[in-house]
Amino acid sequence: MDGDSPQGVKVGVLRYCVPDLSNAVHELTDKQLDFICVPLAHPRFERRLTKVSGNTLSRQLPFTRSDVLLGSNHWSTVIVGMISPWISFDDSDLQVNLSNNRLALDEEISWAKHLSLSAILIPKPSWNCAAYASALNQNLLETNYMQIWVTIPLTHPKPLRSTTSSTSQETPSTDAWDYWNKFRTLCEHSSRLFVALEVTADLPPQEEWNNWVGEPVKVLILPTTSFLTNPKGFPVLSKMHQQFVSKFFDFNVSFVIAGYPSHPQGVSVYQTYINYLYSKHPPLTQTQKYERPYWDYLQSPLQPLMDNLESQTYEVFEKDPVKYKKYEEAVYQALISGKFKAPGVLMVLGAGRGPLVRASLRASKRAHFTLHIYAVEKNPNAIVTLLNMKRFLGWSNVDIISADMRTWVAPTKADIIVSELLGSFGDNELSPECLAGVTHHLKENGISIPSAYTSYLAPLSSHKLYNEVKTFKDAAHFETAYVVQFHNARILDDPKPCFSFIHPDPDSGDLTRFTTLKFKIKHNSLMHGFAGYFDATLYEDVHISIYPPTFTQGMFSWFPIYFPIQVPIYLPAGCEVEVNFWRLESSKKVWYEWCVTKPTMTLIHNARGRSYTIDK
Repeated sequence: MDGDSPQGVKVGVLRYCVPDLSNAVHELTDKQLDFICVPLAHPRFERRLTKVSGNTLSRQLPFTRSDVLLGSNHWSTVIVGMISPWISFDDSDLQVNLSNNRLALDEEISWAKHLSLSAILIPKPSWNCAAYASALNQNLLETNYMQIWVTIPLTHPKPLRSTTSSTSQETPSTDAWDYWNKFRTLCEHSSRLFVALEVTADLPPQEEWNNWVGEPVKVLILPTTSFLTNPKGFPVLSKMHQQFVSKFFDFNVSFVIAGYPSHPQGVSVYQTYINYLYSKHPPLTQTQKYERPYWDYLQSPLQPLMDNLESQTYEVFEKDPVKYKKYEEAVYQALISGKFKAPGVLMVLGAGRGPLVRASLRASKRAHFTLHIYAVEKNPNAIVTLLNMKRFLGWSNVDIISADMRTWVAPTKADIIVSELLGSFGDNELSPECLAGVTHHLKENGISIPSAYTSYLAPLSSHKLYNEVKTFKDAAHFETAYVVQFHNARILDDPKPCFSFIHPDPDSGDLTRFTTLKFKIKHNSLMHGFAGYFDATLYEDVHISIYPPTFTQGMFSWFPIYFPIQVPIYLPAGCEVEVNFWRLESSKKVWYEWCVTKPTMTLIHNARGRSYTIDK
């Protein structure tokens, strides 16, 4: 059920009674629908089940239709099975029906696995859902491919199901997100558990819509009763419903039309209307098209001091249409500032395949300022490229130096040092260590480009990212930072400054840092870690930034950084999050440590760099 259909989004139908399944499947093609949700057993066929041995159930008659009605391809691609609604785990009848209902749930899920269904749709949970979650979680732990879609009505002024119990004193929430969060927490945040969000006639306040960003919403269920009729007799959604539905077009969400058509044109007009809304949605920008394969994809940060970058890595970064224009402008502004006399000396430290050299040469030409450039690079393979450029591009005023900038003995001092050593968190590729080690190359009035940078942190919620880390099945990966382009993620408060560095810095002996940051949470949320960004001053008012308020539009050389936490933390509305962050070092390594101290306490992640370090 994943991916967009050729016409736009995927649209299916939900039917509680399907007398002729084969005919219903054939009608999907005629009506340009993608899938159908059907009961795995007759909705009113309540069964009393008894185990006779092992997992074998005593039965004289089949509990559902035969699997030979459809071919395996149809079962696995166009059928979503629905669990029987009578399989209840409410407190009111729990003691009487618990064993029978667990057996019935197991029986229907087992049948769905036998059919190779890609997904099943299960009934909405009640507030007291521990027994339901326990029964389902047993199957989640055994099933390794089939998605389970949990029905969650978007709004409900009263508890979703009866929760009358003399033993339960907790007042049920009226927030749909709280029901989902409680249920998925009991199910161990399973990566196979998804939300089937039922769009109700009444919508929650708009400020609460973003609560579902960062959650694994797989489908929106649109009852036919939620549609209005326009003057031409066709179904439409209200303006508010259109806005809500449109928020999910970027998240690969499918749509389910529930109930029988209340318009004479039939169900296909609903599908046509949803795709019409999709066609009005703004298309991806060129930058977004480039970034899309990296959405929510965890990558290890580069370690350019330890590893020599490959040619294709250089190629990707050199395609950035903005970054090197910014560097060129910074060099140009420095050259025309009147601080230096021609001919000047400029050192590109970490020249790579030469983009900063080319940017500096363009700036020199614009400013009519003669420069002698030293291009210093430790990667012997990149040196080959630089030497070829010097030979064939006529770089007569450029000296190619094959050396580590930190140990290179320069023949003269520089007016300007230019480098691109920044990482997604600003200092996480050891720009401070590298530039502190070359300050002695600068003249007394010399400048560094960049001249300063600050990292930023914000609490983050993302079921997707948490489960991506969880797949590694060890604690070490929850103590590792990842570069990732956030997509299905929600930032829970505005980012705050974390660590700052300036260059040149006469007091750069100690590059360790510590800070405590506090954040205010507006809505009930589940925190899965922290998002990191940076903002850098290249020269005076020339900046590059991935910090959202000052983001450099069109630049894609850096994605944000993600610092996970081992156990997700529930954050009630109005609470304060307090996080402690350290930047520590030894003679050979640099690492970060982090822990949460409010509203609950976590361990100190990555203590002594046991899981993640940056080699000097």
